[in-house]
Amino acid sequence: MILYSHTITPRLQYITDFIGKEIFGKPIELTTDVEVFSNYTGPKINYSHTRISSEELIIKNNSLLFENIIKDQTVNCFETDGFKAFFKTEGNYPFDIFAASFYLLCRYEEYLPHKKDIYGRYAHESSLAYKEGFLDLPLINIWLEDFKKVLKEKYPTFNFPPSTFHFQPTYDIDEAYAFKNKSILRNAGGIIKSMVNGGWSMVKNRLNMISGNNKDPYDSYKWMDALHEQYNLNPIYFFHVAIEKGKYDKNIRPSHPVMQQLIKQHAEKYSIGIHPSWKSGDDESLLEKEIQMLESISGKKINSSRQHYIRFTLPHTFRRLIDAGITDDYSMGYGSINGFRASVASSFYWYDLEKETGTSLLLHPFCFMEANSFFEQKYIPQQAAEELKQYYDVIKSVNGTFISIWHNNFLGTHKLFAGWKEVYEEFIRSACGQ
Repeated sequence: MILYSHTITPRLQYITDFIGKEIFGKPIELTTDVEVFSNYTGPKINYSHTRISSEELIIKNNSLLFENIIKDQTVNCFETDGFKAFFKTEGNYPFDIFAASFYLLCRYEEYLPHKKDIYGRYAHESSLAYKEGFLDLPLINIWLEDFKKVLKEKYPTFNFPPSTFHFQPTYDIDEAYAFKNKSILRNAGGIIKSMVNGGWSMVKNRLNMISGNNKDPYDSYKWMDALHEQYNLNPIYFFHVAIEKGKYDKNIRPSHPVMQQLIKQHAEKYSIGIHPSWKSGDDESLLEKEIQMLESISGKKINSSRQHYIRFTLPHTFRRLIDAGITDDYSMGYGSINGFRASVASSFYWYDLEKETGTSLLLHPFCFMEANSFFEQKYIPQQAAEELKQYYDVIKSVNGTFISIWHNNFLGTHKLFAGWKEVYEEFIRSACGQ
């Protein structure tokens, strides 16, 4: 496949590399040479406003990919073939799929002035996907499937390599245990707080656990191991190893032998990554210290991450991850609602819009986190089960990658999360069972 453009910009190169990989398994060849384009015998896309040959598929381009500034864009959505699109244009396709995909993938709107939520994050209500009602869809994947059909009609002898659906379970270990191995002061404070609030059953549970009579309600690790083994799953665990405690950094200290043992046990069996502390978002020196701490404990090189509370700011957070040696990040989603933040269910390299360059940081977007369903969307377990199935079905229909986030506390025995463990087990059985 070859694409003609009057000029080749970093934005155009980036998005054609992504689309080429998703559709053809390799980048699309770019040319500014009319003669080379005319003489090409395979499928060819003319990405300009002037027709060159009768064999081409022409898309009259939007200006976005030829700009080198960040400014407000005119984005008007419309319906075509049953899905939303924007950057309407003329030619053999109803909209500029290259410019529209770039706009969503690079998170263009997050570089513009926007509302922030109570945690200082980009508010999902500001996004085009939320406003236009396609947050629950991997819209770019849907576009690409439709684009394949158009290409196939134009070039019937051309065959696309097969694509496959993939499910990737991931877990965030924010708080390894509810009571176990916490300091006497923290447990005493928890008991007093429960007594003041009338939570006598919680007091009893905490005392029973401390005395060794009960298993910690957040200790779901053996159960998770059995599930992975039964269904041949290869999960990724992201460990929170904050050196300093804080309002949002509550895990057991990484210096504690029990925490170190937990990390080592998982590093022996699974892929692990860093779950940078909340405080590391304010104190830049902490990120590399936490990565080094996790590497020292696990004995593994750490090159994957997911931001605690999904707290990140573009472009600064991702630049810091690259500087710290992170190659793969799993934060592309919202910590306030489930859905597709970048409107895609495929991994993609991050584009630094301020520097106008592609990067080596590979982003792996997630669309479902049980904490969003529970705390933000106020779903009961059955509603979450239906939501899980919805995301599974739509991603499978476009042969994308379904990445989910669960926490050990939701999969334990704490009464607050009753029913959620069963939702996850049933989903795994349905999705991965024979």
